[in-house]
Amino acid sequence: MKTVNVNLRTPSRRQALGMFGALSVVGLSKALFPSWMPRLAFRRSGAPGDVLVAIFLRGGMDGLNVVVPYAEGAAYYDARPTLAIPEPSRDPLSAIDLNGFFGLHPALRPLKPIYEAGNLAIVHACGSPDPTRSHFDAMEFMERGTPGAKSTRNGWISRHLESAAWQNDSPFRAVGIGTMLPTSLQGGVSALALKSIAEFHLGGREDQLEAMRSALASLYTYEAGSGAASEQLAAHAKDTFAVMDMLASLNAERYVPAHGAQYPDSEFGKGLQQIALLIKAGLGLEVACIDLGGWDTHEEQGGAEGHQAELLAELAEGLGAFYADLRDHMANVSVVAMSEFGRRVAENGSKGTDHGHGNAMFVLGGGVIGGVYADWRGLQPEALDDGDLPITTDYRDVLASVLALRVLNPALEHVFPAYAPKLLPIVRPR
Repeated sequence: MKTVNVNLRTPSRRQALGMFGALSVVGLSKALFPSWMPRLAFRRSGAPGDVLVAIFLRGGMDGLNVVVPYAEGAAYYDARPTLAIPEPSRDPLSAIDLNGFFGLHPALRPLKPIYEAGNLAIVHACGSPDPTRSHFDAMEFMERGTPGAKSTRNGWISRHLESAAWQNDSPFRAVGIGTMLPTSLQGGVSALALKSIAEFHLGGREDQLEAMRSALASLYTYEAGSGAASEQLAAHAKDTFAVMDMLASLNAERYVPAHGAQYPDSEFGKGLQQIALLIKAGLGLEVACIDLGGWDTHEEQGGAEGHQAELLAELAEGLGAFYADLRDHMANVSVVAMSEFGRRVAENGSKGTDHGHGNAMFVLGGGVIGGVYADWRGLQPEALDDGDLPITTDYRDVLASVLALRVLNPALEHVFPAYAPKLLPIVRPR
């Protein structure tokens, strides 16, 4: 964590106001406070629907080796002579059967009990309709919820929050796990970028913490009647104190997950654990975003074992622990995992797969109607889209179904402009 230098001298009114620039801009605090400080949303009451957890699998996950269409036979196995996942058998490195046609990658075994409980839905041949094979463009389009439109300035989650009928004054309304806010959270409603609850207090440096508090407290020294700008500065300082106190009270370092859950010892695992802690703390969390990167497997991807298998194990162990830890809360939690695009059907000459199109999405939660959902056209050459799995379900239909039926925001025309989502039978209405 970077060092924060704090000037303990009380700033003059002119100096303090100068830190803010144009006073009409929303979110003035970021000009005064360090980048890791929260940017607060000011709302008035709670949310009626599920907490939404959005997981972005960055790099282009190979959905055909994650949710394996083993019943395609030669159309799948001949295209992937070194990478294909063996059809289900007693071999622990074979696919885990789901429905007689599709199987899970063996590294996803922790997800099978969730699937059997009816709390995991998989939507295959799914994704963004834009044909780009650029990681940057595909991720931007997917996170903004407007495929092909580069002029969109805010993310689909931010539009969801600003269009919700309810109000929420919690600074923890929307949280992105990491050092920067994901594009999906960027927009008119402020959100908190949080790398670590335990490290929020300047890495445990009490001297720096007290210095920061002193600097913030100086905002209250302005003379009476100094105007709305000073009042706004004081309000930001007061709210920041409240956030710091709330995070300290969570005592993240002593947190013990429930039901024997064991998160993987990775940034992804620790991030999911922090989300679980925030949900249990009842601080008004509505949306949390977290990433798991590394899916750009052009070379040495591996099949049942190898690089992708290691990523899948981290994903499955994290989700399995999250589900167990929140067993008593999962009726009010919906998790959606997505990637910007899939990989080509045929493996390449480097024992990897190149950028493709159709992929698989995961939806997990107590309100999920479990199963594999797909308008599946097959893997025969004539069924493919220029060598790719064709997209037969728009990813916005998956997100819209969760938003409308579980999160309880019907304003889909605002969340996904210029698109009319189709609600899918993957979740039960609350």
